[in-house]
Amino acid sequence: MPRRTATLLTSVLLLIGMLCAGVLIQVPYAEMSPGPTVNTLGEHDGEPVLTVEGEETFEDSGHLNMTTVRVTGIDYRMNLLEAVHGWLADDRAVVPRDTLYPDDVSADQVEQRNAEEFTQSQESAKVVALRELGYDVPEQTVVAAVVEGSPAQDELHAGDAIIAVDGTPVREPGQVAELVTRHEPGEDVVFSVVPAEQAQEALNGGGPMPEETSEVTVTTAEAEDDQRAIVGIQAGLAYALPFEIDIQLADVGGPSAGLMFALGLMDRLTEEELTGGAFIAGTGTIDNEGVVGPIGGVSMKIIAAREAGAEFFLTPRENCATAAEDVPDGLTLVEVDTMDDALEALGLIRAGDTDELSECRPAA
Repeated sequence: MPRRTATLLTSVLLLIGMLCAGVLIQVPYAEMSPGPTVNTLGEHDGEPVLTVEGEETFEDSGHLNMTTVRVTGIDYRMNLLEAVHGWLADDRAVVPRDTLYPDDVSADQVEQRNAEEFTQSQESAKVVALRELGYDVPEQTVVAAVVEGSPAQDELHAGDAIIAVDGTPVREPGQVAELVTRHEPGEDVVFSVVPAEQAQEALNGGGPMPEETSEVTVTTAEAEDDQRAIVGIQAGLAYALPFEIDIQLADVGGPSAGLMFALGLMDRLTEEELTGGAFIAGTGTIDNEGVVGPIGGVSMKIIAAREAGAEFFLTPRENCATAAEDVPDGLTLVEVDTMDDALEALGLIRAGDTDELSECRPAA
């Protein structure tokens, strides 16, 4: 066989071998890519994203789009060839798999966590938007969840209003764990509660909680991780909204749409178009105080937003430096840290004073 032919054949065989190895060798990475972006002021799959019953709503010709990221599933194992392709692509991000899926978390747990975070983001968005508009939204510390098999099971129930612990009045959820952990494991904790149904009736009526409470004694157990006293509940806040609000968006999880849901709801309840007709997208968690928090996959989200037609992207302050490293042409990244920052930015966009916007800058 001629030397040139032998060399070519060897090279081809080596290439085939490398490709086969690339396909067969699994690597501990996951891939993120731009996901769907949905206008919170419009419809998704033929249904309104935001529905309000019992209060007048208004239309807006602009966009307030929430953005998402596609990620490889928890059970998917990326091979070396896919990882290299992702590293070289401009619209993909390859990250260590354990940053998305810790080894001790199952697929069901990931799905449950994402669903819970999405639900919480919706509730926070409603509360922040309504309070920003001047509505009264009463709140009460309640049992948000009871751990199965814990000392509190069958003693306390989701929705029970926690009025006091060991006689100390409870004003916010964080107090509950603090008061419980003052005990040693095996000691009793006395909860003063209003049963869930009565508590919700009081909230919906805008009145105070009933003065008569039930005294529930729970014996603490020892936490597995740090030996502190626990009873196995998660405390949270329940709210009484002045009218019914429904957010419909299937196949989306996590908390990162909170800011855009809040802005979308405010826009629907405000006669003036908050967008001024502009195409605005964004991301960011939001808490009950209106603080905007960072999210993952911001670089993929700005790509999705620009491809959808967005001109402005509301970006959590902590994500700004990363997002500003590679900004798609025609897209302005606006830094926001609170709901008020976002509303101020919308005001500048409506007025055409975009030079006054606080834009994201790369890290120095």
